[in-house]
Amino acid sequence: MHQIDPGMKACMDACHECHVTCLHMAMNHCLEMGGQHAAPEHMKIMADCAQICAVAIDFMARKSAHHQHICRECAEICRACAASCEALGGMEDCVAACRKCADSCDRMAA
Repeated sequence: MHQIDPGMKACMDACHECHVTCLHMAMNHCLEMGGQHAAPEHMKIMADCAQICAVAIDFMARKSAHHQHICRECAEICRACAASCEALGGMEDCVAACRKCADSCDRMAA
């Protein structure tokens, strides 16, 4: 049985939490709030964030030679999502999940 590197496992867990949090908040909280929360730019960065997190998990699970630059991109998108969510307020869970994922992905990309 091959064990997943603990650092990689921690990053995959952070990516998973971010993926679920962004999807849940976008499709529930943001759509219900309407206004700026449902603005196309905000909804798109949340969808981008959720998707890149899922992709990063896949690349790490496969131990792809390309996982480092996927993780670098994931960190960048997570930070953009955190900034968008923070600007709107009431989205602390999303901001926290995105920042934790970004930090974890930075370590994986190093």
